[in-house]
Amino acid sequence: MPEPHFDPPASSAGAAFCLPSASVVRSHFLRRAVPASLALAAPVHVVWAHAGRAPEPHDLWASWTFAPVVIAGLALAVWWYARGVRRLWHAAAVGRGIARWRVACFVGGILTVALALLSPIDAVATALFAVHMTQHMLLVVVAAPLLLVGDPGLSSLWALNVPARRSVTAWWRRARTVPAVWRVLRQPLVAWMLHVGTLWVWHLPTLYGAALRDERVHVAEHAAFFLTALLFWYPIAERVRSRRFGVGTTVFYLFAAGLQCTVLGAAITFARRPWYVGHYGTTAAWGLTPLEDQQLAGLIMWIPASLAYLVALVPSVLPVLRSGPRSSDPTVAGVSARGTP
Repeated sequence: MPEPHFDPPASSAGAAFCLPSASVVRSHFLRRAVPASLALAAPVHVVWAHAGRAPEPHDLWASWTFAPVVIAGLALAVWWYARGVRRLWHAAAVGRGIARWRVACFVGGILTVALALLSPIDAVATALFAVHMTQHMLLVVVAAPLLLVGDPGLSSLWALNVPARRSVTAWWRRARTVPAVWRVLRQPLVAWMLHVGTLWVWHLPTLYGAALRDERVHVAEHAAFFLTALLFWYPIAERVRSRRFGVGTTVFYLFAAGLQCTVLGAAITFARRPWYVGHYGTTAAWGLTPLEDQQLAGLIMWIPASLAYLVALVPSVLPVLRSGPRSSDPTVAGVSARGTP
């Protein structure tokens, strides 16, 4: 999995030197994480990605996708993350530095990627636009934020040996071009435009049709969705408060993203004719016309996907609401409830 978190941890000394050991991490953590990921590679019946005709309902449970690059990437990501968490917990304490719930989020993100790219969803996406839309939304609004909340950047630093950790931190401080590019990409308008622009561009009939016909274009489509989603969600999932957007920026950022999803979803839903000719001959077996399939896809983007952006507002807004002024003697125009100034 590409690693979006390039910033060194808040304390560079902590990245370069191991903390005094406070407890011993459970030895079975790594042994369970890696086999769990590798197990994704062994369904009983598998098919090559997008090979041959589009699947029909009777093919559903035999339509697992065998994608060696995806399987190897997921296994490597789990192993590297587990290695970093294991070292960090061994140095500090189990649950310190990266909390257990963050690890659970990362695992959830890995499983979501596997669900989107290896399960029958990937094969059926060639037959139904609605399932293709579901696949995209799983990558964009579920997997990407869950992976980032798991803090893969910190775990990746701890996965390195101490000398390598020092070298990475020193290189980042000396470098000019890469940090400068990263600062530009993290700007709210830039991240938002790249994410939203990618969603709209890849739903143009010409590009979408090319992705259905050519597996290389299809891989590029998924990579574009996933990488720009990681960039979009990074400042929202950032655990260092000083690097996050302000509450006002966050509200506008997420609300606008949800709004554009609503607009695009509504346009797809209320179109008078189907836009994507690649699905003209593949929907009948599933009991849908091409237009009905497109309307269902539009509703998926319009409602659940749009709501995901709004749900993400809760962790940012709730603390502000809770920390509002509390007074047992509310005042109006400078006079307390007791009637005294």
